[in-house]
Amino acid sequence: MKKWIAGMVVLVCFMTGYSLYAQTYRVSVNQFVEHPALDAVLKGFQDQLKEQGLDVKYKIHNAQANMGTATQIANQILGENPDIVLAIATPSAQASAQALKKAPADFKATLLFSAITDPVSAGLVSNLEAPGGRITGVSDMTPMAQHISMIKQFYPDMQKLGVMYNAGEANSKVLVKMMEEQSKVMGFQLVSATASKSSEVYQAAKGLVGRVDAVYIPTDNTIVAGLEAAIKVGIQHKLPIFAGDVDSVKRGAVAAMGFDYYKHGVQTGAMAAKILKGQNPATTSVEMQEKLLLHINKTYAAKMGVTIPKAMLTIADEVHE
Repeated sequence: MKKWIAGMVVLVCFMTGYSLYAQTYRVSVNQFVEHPALDAVLKGFQDQLKEQGLDVKYKIHNAQANMGTATQIANQILGENPDIVLAIATPSAQASAQALKKAPADFKATLLFSAITDPVSAGLVSNLEAPGGRITGVSDMTPMAQHISMIKQFYPDMQKLGVMYNAGEANSKVLVKMMEEQSKVMGFQLVSATASKSSEVYQAAKGLVGRVDAVYIPTDNTIVAGLEAAIKVGIQHKLPIFAGDVDSVKRGAVAAMGFDYYKHGVQTGAMAAKILKGQNPATTSVEMQEKLLLHINKTYAAKMGVTIPKAMLTIADEVHE
């Protein structure tokens, strides 16, 4: 009887394609820094692979915004022999791509990037449609014209806009260049303030006081990690702080028109599932996230002396009281 039941189980498994010995996949994560947007990417990625029914074991590493540490992690991952290397944020992706170049011949992992502004200028891929190697992923390229237009809804006569960023982050340099182009089109002056680490954010923000009408913080990992320091300056000096990601709004930014980074992670997870099931990364096009959300924080807007246009409240996807 037991032999008959075992035989039927094997037959059912054969007919349905289900394996008694489901494969366990290994994913090594190189995340550049802990902050809500990047944490949401990882959560979305993990949830998506779980929803796909894949058995995945993770080794999660965080560089704590240190490029040297990101490089060490990338080299360490070579010894972990994963099926997928997930690099979250541009610095970690660049470090992982460099490590991949010196990987041993039997290292077959695909490098998937997520929350990357410009994969081409970052040197990760040369062609978005056909990456051609073992590196692909999902980009969060900011539609800068829409972001600036959102700020102009609050300040139609804006003359000077401050931007805070880490000049050492390739993604941020791309975004600031885009802002410079938009400043010429929209008729305002861009004033920059840089910080090479999160502990410098407070002084960088103070350097903009009295010089600009408002401040925009793009998806710069260093500045976002130290966002509360910039918010403190905004409250102290009634200097409005706007952001490039919606997760920063619940932390105190007046408003942001940005992506849902949890969904960004879900999108990356769906790509990972396809590759784990046999899709060739060399022909897997880099994907973009397109849907923008508008989040507004009424409490912090009041603290920074900002009057929110009624029209913006009407179309907002989420309003934090």
